[in-house]
Amino acid sequence: MTRPWLRWLPAVTVPAVIAAGVLAGSLSASAGDPLPAKSPEQVLQLIAQHRETSFSGTLEQTSKLGLPELPQAGPGASSGDTGWLELLTGPHTARVYRDGTDNARIQVMDRLAERDVIRHGNELWFYNSKDNTAAHAVLPAGAGSHDPSGQESVPAPDTLAEDLLAKLDQSSDVTVGADVQVAGRTAYQLMLTPKSSSTLLASVAISVDGQSGMPLGVELKARGQSDPAFRVAFTKLSLEAPDAAIFQFSPPPGATVKEIPVQDHKSTAPRDRPAAKDSRHNVSGTGWESVVELPAGAWAKAPVQQPAQQPGQSGNVASLLAQATVPVAGGRLLSTALVNVLILDDGRIFAGSVPLDRLQAAAAAR
Repeated sequence: MTRPWLRWLPAVTVPAVIAAGVLAGSLSASAGDPLPAKSPEQVLQLIAQHRETSFSGTLEQTSKLGLPELPQAGPGASSGDTGWLELLTGPHTARVYRDGTDNARIQVMDRLAERDVIRHGNELWFYNSKDNTAAHAVLPAGAGSHDPSGQESVPAPDTLAEDLLAKLDQSSDVTVGADVQVAGRTAYQLMLTPKSSSTLLASVAISVDGQSGMPLGVELKARGQSDPAFRVAFTKLSLEAPDAAIFQFSPPPGATVKEIPVQDHKSTAPRDRPAAKDSRHNVSGTGWESVVELPAGAWAKAPVQQPAQQPGQSGNVASLLAQATVPVAGGRLLSTALVNVLILDDGRIFAGSVPLDRLQAAAAAR
């Protein structure tokens, strides 16, 4: 059976694995236990078999992408709309908690502040202690839960493993490296090495818990670099259910709270109209050489060539992009060790783990 989503695998492997590690559970394992030898197919099957449960742990992230660190205070400090940029620079620590499908909390620990995402039932909270702001949403009933009626659409673990490996084999050499220890647990190390020499990525290593298949860490190396360009892994992991109070949240006194409306698409979508085709992006190329094109949008309206001049506003997206990008023919380039992003003067954006000339060629072909 054809699964179109498999063509996105190289672009989503890392975030998907990280998300699986954050949102899924694990069985107990003794540190140092030797693991039986497994093929790449068997390790992929092990990943597919892991199930949700309760746990808590600490994640450590390090990034050496070549981006400048964002200021932590003053007029250049990052604001709420630039937090995603800040997570790409420097080291970060996050505490994660999970209890079933409806209780989760992620705490990103900054130097002098904390950012939280909390789900408790259908209640969803975002909080930033730096400026004491919070956002709240009520999710539609059943959001994020498993729909028993959709079980037939979920491939069996062995079929999924075969399909994944078949797709990976087209663009990567997939092997199982030496066992590693992650957060005191023995893990398989699934290694992906791109076959193409044109991609910026040199290798991907995914640490997979030897007992449960839970991804425990991801490491990406760029060509020409000995140290990882990006790494995230558990340093502590407990398989006990977290204290229920962890998932209870009330905004602190004086906090500014914003309500976020959430539309129930199941109840409001027209039933007599076919689903619209997703035209938000186009993809050219294959595998790790894929180039994603985003249409002119929000960034096209922001003067990325000119940093904001007013005190207290230089932390916005336009200013930070101006600081992190360099001018090139037809636009500006955001260059990192793993990904290049070409922002054209007409607002279109081309991104990929490829050199600039590949992005420019893709832009010229559109």
